[in-house]
Amino acid sequence: MDVDHAFDALADPVRREILALLSHREELSAGELSEQVSRVGRTAVSSHLRKLLNAGLITERRTGRFRYYSLNPNGTARDVLTLLQALFQDSLAQAKRTAEAGAAARSHAG
Repeated sequence: MDVDHAFDALADPVRREILALLSHREELSAGELSEQVSRVGRTAVSSHLRKLLNAGLITERRTGRFRYYSLNPNGTARDVLTLLQALFQDSLAQAKRTAEAGAAARSHAG
């Protein structure tokens, strides 16, 4: 799976809403998700679920004619979080160095 696909999937507010719903429950059926996502209809929810599946952000379990969805902790979500964590840590480290350099310059000037 590609992190770019995950970011593309995360760019849509309906898909983020679906992920938020799944984060509060271990598993939801496609019907339960369709009932809780009010912005779009059942067909659109199915389309969004396919995109999330293809991006590796969720998993699907089939039982008879029913499909159940849950977050995929081993999918690209982990890669996305790792990338974001690295970006933020680098930014925080740079901000710390800048602040320390400014404090050092002020203490030498005054």
